[in-house]
Amino acid sequence: LSSPSGLTHESHKKDVEQVYLRCSEGSIEWMYPTGALIVNLRPNTSPASYKHLTVCIKPFKDSAGANIYLEKTGELKLLVRDGDRSPRKVYCFGYDQGGLFVEATPQQDISRKITGFQYELMSKGIASDLHTVSAPCRPCSDTEVLLAVCTSDFVIRGSIQDVTNEAEEQESIIHVGVNKLYRQKSKVFQLTGESGNWRGQIKTLLECGVRPGDGDFLFTGRMHFGEARLGCAPRFKDFQRMYKEAKDKGLNPCEIGPD
Repeated sequence: LSSPSGLTHESHKKDVEQVYLRCSEGSIEWMYPTGALIVNLRPNTSPASYKHLTVCIKPFKDSAGANIYLEKTGELKLLVRDGDRSPRKVYCFGYDQGGLFVEATPQQDISRKITGFQYELMSKGIASDLHTVSAPCRPCSDTEVLLAVCTSDFVIRGSIQDVTNEAEEQESIIHVGVNKLYRQKSKVFQLTGESGNWRGQIKTLLECGVRPGDGDFLFTGRMHFGEARLGCAPRFKDFQRMYKEAKDKGLNPCEIGPD
């Protein structure tokens, strides 16, 4: 978390401040913005791998007071306009396309403004999976499911307890009861209440039309800005079938023990 403040150089409204970020994910919170910030993302990886990275930013809900640009060799491309209230929108670009230039807009009272956003660096392949435009709700093939089991941030067997639709954000929240936890990168699925049941929430696109239903599913997916995003989710009995068929042929890419 980086938290510069414009009040420290209020008398220099044209100042440009450099910020260097070494983490692969985090957030910027610019309090009372004046002048501009140049945000330099310098992950602790080999420079040779930079061309394979995608940067995604997600403005805070109440972010205000500055425009956010993509900057390369002095040329600016507007990413987020001050006051844009597009709910939960995520902006992604290739690491080699440039850096971030955050410029404060003229304000009568800067003390009421805070500009902020979360950021993530990820491989271009993962970013493409998360932000695919074509057929985002299509069922996964057997091969895609088996690969998702090996590479996803979370893999669980569970049932859909409820679905909450958020029309404004064009998202659905799947409330999942967990029967078996195979893997999770973050503690999204946790023990709740005295009953000792594991529960958690997974988000997906509203257009996918997810509804509560009977039976168990194998839920896979990735963490994105602290939220679990749905990937492949076949019915568990179908996963057992495809896993056994691949194992009998020696083609399953990893072991998971699906029983």
